[in-house]
Amino acid sequence: MKALHRILFVLHLLVGIGGMAGGFAAISNPQNPLGVPTDTLKNSPFSDFLIPGILLFGVIGVGNVVAAVFVQRNPWYFPYVSSVFGWALVIWIIVQCIMIRSIVFLHILFFVIGAVQAAIAMLLLFRGHMFPFNLLEYYWKKFMVKEK
Repeated sequence: MKALHRILFVLHLLVGIGGMAGGFAAISNPQNPLGVPTDTLKNSPFSDFLIPGILLFGVIGVGNVVAAVFVQRNPWYFPYVSSVFGWALVIWIIVQCIMIRSIVFLHILFFVIGAVQAAIAMLLLFRGHMFPFNLLEYYWKKFMVKEK
């Protein structure tokens, strides 16, 4: 189980630092962050990268760093926090690909990383008999397993 904690910690830290760096680049230069022209946003509701940069920095960046701290400190609820930010990354990538109408290798990579974060979090919830898996286990035993 400690290996899963380490993997989750590293993934959250990697995504968090990358999100903060990318978000900061978009906030500090919303017209051309890291060489990406605003033409990329022609099919999105944004005219520049300021709002996406703020969201990237705050939700994906800071959120994943906070999730890494929770994984490190190991409170009972950290799998929920990891799950939320894993799914947030998956949703971010899907929305980004729809808005820019393009998929590149980094989209696939970060989609997979978010899915792995969410899957590990769900596995930890399952192993810990935590909600919603505790209810599933209860109802499975109550209705599906026949007493002898």
